[in-house]
Amino acid sequence: MYRNFRFDVISSRNKSRLGVLKTPHGDVQTPAFIFCGTKASVKGVFPEQLKKAGSQIILSNTYHLFSYPGSAHIKNRGGLHKFTGWNGAMLTDSGGFQIFSLGHGSVSDEIKGKRSGSPTLAKIEEDGAVFRSYWDGSEQLLTPEKSIKIQRDLGADLIVAFDECTPYHGDKKYTEESMERSHRWEKRSLEEFKKSNDFSQALYGVVQGGVHDDLRKCSAHFVNDHPFFGAAIGGTLGSSKEQMYEVVEMAAVELDSSRPIHLLGIGGISDIFRAVELGVDSFDCVHPTRIARHGGALVKGEHRDAIGREHINLKRSQYDVDDSPIEPDCDCNTCQTFTRAYLHYLLKANELLALSAIAVHNIRFMNRLMEEIRAGIAQGNLDEMKKKWI
Repeated sequence: MYRNFRFDVISSRNKSRLGVLKTPHGDVQTPAFIFCGTKASVKGVFPEQLKKAGSQIILSNTYHLFSYPGSAHIKNRGGLHKFTGWNGAMLTDSGGFQIFSLGHGSVSDEIKGKRSGSPTLAKIEEDGAVFRSYWDGSEQLLTPEKSIKIQRDLGADLIVAFDECTPYHGDKKYTEESMERSHRWEKRSLEEFKKSNDFSQALYGVVQGGVHDDLRKCSAHFVNDHPFFGAAIGGTLGSSKEQMYEVVEMAAVELDSSRPIHLLGIGGISDIFRAVELGVDSFDCVHPTRIARHGGALVKGEHRDAIGREHINLKRSQYDVDDSPIEPDCDCNTCQTFTRAYLHYLLKANELLALSAIAVHNIRFMNRLMEEIRAGIAQGNLDEMKKKWI
């Protein structure tokens, strides 16, 4: 089914592993971070800037691109790679998380145990999910079959089976019912994928089950028992970071180690280190580029200005006369060109250059992080690497 794809584990230390994910648009060295170009664009950054910063793979969002401009429009433009000018590997999600978030909020909200949104915004039926388009307010039904067809049109290398992303506040009974429905949807996704498989894409199954060990085990075995190329750990990850790590371990320990494992929607530095130690191979998150648009620049522990935060806020007055780069050892174009004082000025003056410049730094920061994690696994000193970054 996946003749143009392969995942090879090069070496491993305990559960951490160094690998290569081969796709038709290039190899991805793992562990890897996938940058989110939600609407077919990593906001404010050119494809060549992404490449220069060491990016290997980006993600686009099925729900948003289905809503506008429509997957057929992108297919007629040659697919996402040609449409966007990005010639590296790409992943699209199934759209399930966005429909979930219409009613329940973001992954970060769920980890913090918060309720947000209105559950009336999305209706889950056996056939699929009913929702109102954010673009024009029209009522839409997204089914497993439709999700796969949309992702076929978009043309990403890696695609994801359609699932229901259950909230933290759902009880175990509902979580189990939802997991079983997701399994039925994933089977339907797989059957639709097989019908049109031209070996240009590889399909990931999704592990659900909430915070419940027995359900996570059941869902991991479901994914193992079906011919998915890889596994993605999804759904609620708990009400705290500690519980999140427990949930990730529940799933990761059960998954087929010959397949790549992806953790959906997580991108904190400490979270990545912990998940890599549990055997996770790839991550995606909007966090690095989203905080850049608010003046947030990612830095290592020794350069931070607030406890519990992995970035500095360049809008703060203390940076008005700071003539140092964001990080002195960073080789990104931003740190080689601009000072914190200049970036502070740009932010205060509402100049768009600030947003692009900080995004470039954050992208390079995440790629440097992953490069050093891979080196730490290869050299057997991941714990020492971790101390430098956290």
